[in-house]
Amino acid sequence: MADPVKRRYDTSRRQEQARENRRRILAAASGLFREKGYAGTAMPEVAKAAGVAVQTVYKAFASKAVLLKAVFDVTVAGDDEDIPIAGRDFIAAIQAEPDAARKIEMYLEHLAGSAPAVWPVQLLARDAAAADPGAAEVWAQMRQEMLTAMTYFSADLMATGQIKPGLTAEDVRDVLWTYHAPEQYELLCLERGWSPERYGKFLRDAIVAAILA
Repeated sequence: MADPVKRRYDTSRRQEQARENRRRILAAASGLFREKGYAGTAMPEVAKAAGVAVQTVYKAFASKAVLLKAVFDVTVAGDDEDIPIAGRDFIAAIQAEPDAARKIEMYLEHLAGSAPAVWPVQLLARDAAAADPGAAEVWAQMRQEMLTAMTYFSADLMATGQIKPGLTAEDVRDVLWTYHAPEQYELLCLERGWSPERYGKFLRDAIVAAILA
């Protein structure tokens, strides 16, 4: 009969090895996507850069599009912990803040800090969507997830009672969603050379002016 302690040890070691492989694959894919683009990156290249077999890559991520979405999710979160964005400390702090303008400022400070890492990955999906059905699905998923997140943020802001009279929760959501789009970062930072800090302050001022009384 197999030793249950040894079996648990072996299982734990395999799980840790799988997590380590996943981290290495994500790091390798992130670098290659940024360097060569989505279309220019092949799964065997990712495997070679990660130091794993290509079968290991496909076992962890069924397709290149799935891998791109995973790279995006980890970049947004800042780690690979199994904690949704809604459960992160910075979201809890925003929800606890009673002042609507300060809520927006706190959110935009976080967004501006993460933008140089996050938005280029999302823009990769957008650009690849025209030619790759898998990337198109990922792009649509990213946009829907952001719309959902801004729906929750809108409800949080509406609850303060500090929104302009006449604006509905859907109006506020749409304003947040529009200013949150990666195209804003693309235009201002990538094309016009703005700093992330200036970009964040611009969005903060624009959103406050648009929706707060």
